[in-house]
Amino acid sequence: ALIHEITSQQASLGLSRASSNMSELVNQEYNPSTSGPVGGFNFDNVHRNKMIEKMAAASGSATKLPSAMSTGTTISGMVFDGGVVLGADTRATNGEEVAEKNCEKIHYLAPTMYCCGAGTAADTEKTTELISSQLELMRMETHSPSRVVTACTMLKRMLFRYQGHIGAALVLGGTDVNGPHIYQIYPHGSTGKLPYTTMGSGSLAAMAVYESSWREGMPENEAVELVQRTILAGIFNDLGSGSNCDICVIRNDGTVDMRRNVLKPNPVQPLRDAIQRSGRLTMPPGVTPVLDTKFTPHPDSAAATTEESTAMEVEA
Repeated sequence: ALIHEITSQQASLGLSRASSNMSELVNQEYNPSTSGPVGGFNFDNVHRNKMIEKMAAASGSATKLPSAMSTGTTISGMVFDGGVVLGADTRATNGEEVAEKNCEKIHYLAPTMYCCGAGTAADTEKTTELISSQLELMRMETHSPSRVVTACTMLKRMLFRYQGHIGAALVLGGTDVNGPHIYQIYPHGSTGKLPYTTMGSGSLAAMAVYESSWREGMPENEAVELVQRTILAGIFNDLGSGSNCDICVIRNDGTVDMRRNVLKPNPVQPLRDAIQRSGRLTMPPGVTPVLDTKFTPHPDSAAATTEESTAMEVEA
């Protein structure tokens, strides 16, 4: 009984202190001379981040805080009056190096369905190949065209199963009996159905173009031009995006127009032509003299060949 009484007194005392502190915070008026200025930078999490780094170092794990994955890509898609338009750049990076200048990031899924991939190139390639084969088998079994929501469900289930370890950020676009559709699919499996969307490290620049210029019911030519502008915004404002621009137009009547390298904003050939090279570096045929054209096999190799053939004949 005594312990219960002391505990209740401590609880009531703590509650009264908390209520008095709360009342002081509520009733306290702001005074610039004592409270300091409002706004500017906020450094509330600096101490927290230092403590997290110390805890990580003490546990033996990496001492750096986890950073966001850089996909190094700009992909986008939008719905227009008669279908969907998908766009992508063609730069593939390996860290800070450009590994490929003209890679394809718009992958085939079904006759009226394509998917743009950002993230790990192998993951996006093989993930779309796997889902494409599953959609083909389903079409053979059901004798009906594939629906975009079916592909979205297959992709999200597969990515969620691997908990983000498959680095594939996708923009899925296509048409079916329900009309045109655009889906964005994150590497962890979350999805969203939107009239326009972007993914990749250049997505912020591309989204700025969409937010300022997109409108509902755009014709095809204006939609293609808008998607091209979004990809160019990523190319010129993101170091991970670059090279050329690919466009894919999927219409409601089932026709598909795949436009490879429709824009080349960074031509290389004029730069190469501007370099004046010495003629001494160009070696015409016949400069290196040919001393002999006779070929004599080594005797050891001939003996080894004979022994091998003999052993095989004995075995047989």
